Amino acid sequence: MADSYRGVFGAIPYAIRETESWTMRVYGVIGALAAGLIATVVTLALVVWMAETAEVQSGTFLFSRSLYVIAGFAAVAPLLAPLLFVARRHRRGDPVKPGYDRKLAYGGFLFLCSLYVGMVISAPAELREPTESAAVGALYALPQIAGVVPPVLAALVVFAIHYRLRGSEGSNTP
Repeated sequence: MADSYRGVFGAIPYAIRETESWTMRVYGVIGALAAGLIATVVTLALVVWMAETAEVQSGTFLFSRSLYVIAGFAAVAPLLAPLLFVARRHRRGDPVKPGYDRKLAYGGFLFLCSLYVGMVISAPAELREPTESAAVGALYALPQIAGVVPPVLAALVVFAIHYRLRGSEGSNTP
């Protein structure tokens, strides 16, 4: 079974196959599709941006392109982290506390929702539609830079779940 685990692309189906948690299996499919979609959109947007700024001779554009790639990675990495943690745990037989796979899936779903909330907060004014919803109105009222806060907090939750639940009750692993 461990032969089928080959890097990131092999870890995703491996984690889905090996987990006992149906929540993790559902997250595995949804999280992998969302990560693929985000990676595709970021790649295509970067290609378009590079084409539009190809003739500009400035270090600022090169630097901002690099930041764009880093931002795309920052959106995809926490989506894949629960799957990679679960695959690694099953491949190595690491001891974990009960509910590890399921709770990591919950953390992954939380991160996915936080990406949406962050996009609502950071939406440009011309793309915001009038709404009767008090929750959406409150999100629109926040400064656009606050759109990074929900994904960052949710990513920290994913890593905190992993840290807190690794190692079994009887082991000496922290």
